[in-house]
Amino acid sequence: MNISSEEDFEATDIRCEISCVESAKKTKREYDKEKGREVEREVWESVTLYSAKPTLRGATKIYRGYREEIPFSIGLPPTGRPTYKSINNNVVWSIKGVIGVDGRPDVVSRTIEIQVAQPSPTPVVKEVIIKEKEVVMIPCKYCGTLMPQTETVCPHCGARRTG
Repeated sequence: MNISSEEDFEATDIRCEISCVESAKKTKREYDKEKGREVEREVWESVTLYSAKPTLRGATKIYRGYREEIPFSIGLPPTGRPTYKSINNNVVWSIKGVIGVDGRPDVVSRTIEIQVAQPSPTPVVKEVIIKEKEVVMIPCKYCGTLMPQTETVCPHCGARRTG
């Protein structure tokens, strides 16, 4: 967050405000006085899915000519929805900087829309158990090629095993 001031004042806090709002287009039936009957209208309904106001700094004296860059990072909830826009549905994440001031309106930056991507899935590691079994090899009585004792036919010459 970049801060610059052209006046002196006491800040109660320096924070950012982040929110995630989902909006969906709905069809509602409403009474229309002019028509004297119910009509269908498309309206947008919104719900706030996530909202936080993390404090970056407590009370601070801000003076004329004050300049500061405050680095910060915000962890989003793992259940947070990714940014999404379509004709009938939107999920919008936004953030703004706020300097709280007693006795007058807070100083607020412009609101910036941020893109939140779907987290990449963590790879699932499957445990593989390898069982080794001992295979006894015996020679074919006809060609001498070694073959597993469980075989009934020589894989080399095709002779049927006897005994």
